[in-house]
Amino acid sequence: MTGSCPIMITEIVIVRHPVSVCVPVNHKVTLRVRAEGKGILSYQWFSEDEKEVPGGTQSDLTIRASKTQRYVCRVNDHFHNYVFSEWVKVKVLDIDKSGLPVDWQGEPHIAINPKPETVQLGTKLSLRCAAFGIPTPHYQWYRNGQPLLDKTSDILQIDGATAEDGGSYLCSISNILEERWTEPVDINVVQPEQPPLTATDKVALLIGNLNYNSHPGLMAPVMDVHELGNLLQQLGFRVVSLLDLTRQEMMAAIDKFIQLLDRGVYGLFYYAGHGYEHAGRNYLVAVDAPQPYQTKNCVCVQRVMSQMQERQTAMSVILLDTCRKWYNQGCIPSVIKALRPNGNTVYGYATCEDAEAYEVQDGGKSTGIFTKYLNKHILQEAKVTHVLERVSEDVGKDPLVTGKQAVEIKHTMKEPRSLKDKVRTAGHTRELHLRDVCWRQANELPRKKQLTFPCGVKVEVSFSALFSNVLVAFATIKATPDQTQDCTVTLSSNPPTEDIFSRPGRSEDMDSLLLNETLNPDCTLRLCSLQKLKESVVLKVDLHYTHKDSNVRHTESRQVDIGKPLVASCKLYRENHTRDKKTNGATAQTTGNISHSKSQQHQNLAAPHRHFTRKAECAAKTPTAWSNEPEENDENELLDFQPSE
Repeated sequence: MTGSCPIMITEIVIVRHPVSVCVPVNHKVTLRVRAEGKGILSYQWFSEDEKEVPGGTQSDLTIRASKTQRYVCRVNDHFHNYVFSEWVKVKVLDIDKSGLPVDWQGEPHIAINPKPETVQLGTKLSLRCAAFGIPTPHYQWYRNGQPLLDKTSDILQIDGATAEDGGSYLCSISNILEERWTEPVDINVVQPEQPPLTATDKVALLIGNLNYNSHPGLMAPVMDVHELGNLLQQLGFRVVSLLDLTRQEMMAAIDKFIQLLDRGVYGLFYYAGHGYEHAGRNYLVAVDAPQPYQTKNCVCVQRVMSQMQERQTAMSVILLDTCRKWYNQGCIPSVIKALRPNGNTVYGYATCEDAEAYEVQDGGKSTGIFTKYLNKHILQEAKVTHVLERVSEDVGKDPLVTGKQAVEIKHTMKEPRSLKDKVRTAGHTRELHLRDVCWRQANELPRKKQLTFPCGVKVEVSFSALFSNVLVAFATIKATPDQTQDCTVTLSSNPPTEDIFSRPGRSEDMDSLLLNETLNPDCTLRLCSLQKLKESVVLKVDLHYTHKDSNVRHTESRQVDIGKPLVASCKLYRENHTRDKKTNGATAQTTGNISHSKSQQHQNLAAPHRHFTRKAECAAKTPTAWSNEPEENDENELLDFQPSE
């Protein structure tokens, strides 16, 4: 009978390899290896830098895990045979372990849950979770309950997230002891945030016509233009504000304004005064328009917008506080086709078609109803059309114009642009410099002057701009010698100009709103209609004083040449022969003064809270007086018209 023989082990066999672990800092860890071989086996543990672990000569290695480290064990016999175990990692997480049970046996313990995120389309999505475990836990990510292939680490990363990557995510964390689940989180994938919209510059032209030669005068454009100009400056606009322009001056000012526009610029044109609508076009009545007048005596608004579009502005805004009454009530209004679909154009009308716009005159402060609420909302950080909608709502609630005036807004806005958008000059330095030079030409003030009179009295002459064509000169006595007393100073100019604010009906309250009272000058002089100046202005400063010794009244004079201040340097009085040639030689007549006649309405402005129309009346038609109705002229070169159905 043959007996069974024991199997002879001739080589070393590792029957149990050590396992990787994930533990907190300074946690005690024991790595174990089990092997079989001939004779007595020896062990030596090594770290990943191939250094022997001190004391690591047993099958079990116990360490205090202070940092993440890899380990391996070499097993050898006395016959010079040896074998290595598998490498294992002791991963150390330096994170909060306060929730780890005292008697923790190695089951997965989640220390970090993933967090919900909102990521932009096309960007990287990264989620992280972490758990302690002996052995090291296995990770499997899920989206909307479905496992994600190859997403089996503690960090889930997706490059270039798409809309399909959005959803609810969680992770299964398990080892041989147990399985745990993280908390579910929502991931939203959204469109990339658009960079904030900016302008390369912001330019505004404001025109207010009030003193008409042949039509009812107005009060409100003074304060409307003044206050709106100040608000636009707060919004970062370069503002040119002008009062009482003839048609020739209006066209010249608009030409200068158009030159300041360029690609990326925000352009804003505002007009307050008389106006009307005819055949779908809006016309602004110049102060020198005769009675009756034709379109050649006025300015076509659609022409202005067309010119603004040609400059490829980022946004073109036209705000009109004027009437839109039709001349021929039986005429079917035309529909205007835009020159080209550039977009980002806005018309803000004070009133709707075939209706009047009103101003409130209470003797102290006058304002157009539309501009009153425009100034209330214009500083808001909102899309320009939303600002105008709020203006429209307020006008609709005003009891003075209920059923008479309703704001109308027309626009082709394709971007949410706001008047409050910031100016970004990077990459546009040269264009900005050119615009700056042109703009400063219309806004340059004379320098402050220090005058010393023969008697020793010192007078300071300083300047401020109420509008781009209205300059205020201030004279202030700064020093008086002992021998002088009762000093007064007066100012006059050559050539003389008419002060439109000192006319009948202009109250002291309005003057106080227009003056900088902090200057406390001894004398002021307003120089109006500077656009008409063809020569330099010379100020005459007359000093009147009494000599103490002789008790005789004396007068001494000094002259100051201030050149052509503000808009005077732009020479708006020059005729544009190219433009006038198109209108069959018809040119606007220039008036020497701002106004030669005052209507009865203009004379009686002190009545409290009266509201007046801004409609420019045309003489009643007779069977043979067809010329009284505005006629079409050169606008056909720019715009196509179709009768509405």
